[in-house]
Amino acid sequence: MLVEIDGDLAGCIELTKQGSRAVLGMLAVRPDLQGRGIGGAIIREAERICRDEFEAKEIRMQVLHMRSDIIAWYDRRGYKPNGERVPFPYGNERLGVPKRDDLEFIVLVKALE
Repeated sequence: MLVEIDGDLAGCIELTKQGSRAVLGMLAVRPDLQGRGIGGAIIREAERICRDEFEAKEIRMQVLHMRSDIIAWYDRRGYKPNGERVPFPYGNERLGVPKRDDLEFIVLVKALE
């Protein structure tokens, strides 16, 4: 999903349906527009699509474990760690070349009502 403001790209998020759950990924807001509520609006619309169109019962996402600021942002929106950890895909240069060797993701989930 892409979000534009006055014809310019403002943000995006990836939505994927997987059975009775949805997976969110790659939420991004243009840096000069951050702090204006755009990310929250994107998440709310993504949740609506997942609930109403995908008929998903749960949303999942992966976040780098050391990004406590991002984890806290999602926590305020109801996303909680479920205890799962996913290894970082080292060797996949499509994702860039990591500068650290201790990367892994935690899985956050939110039930949809």
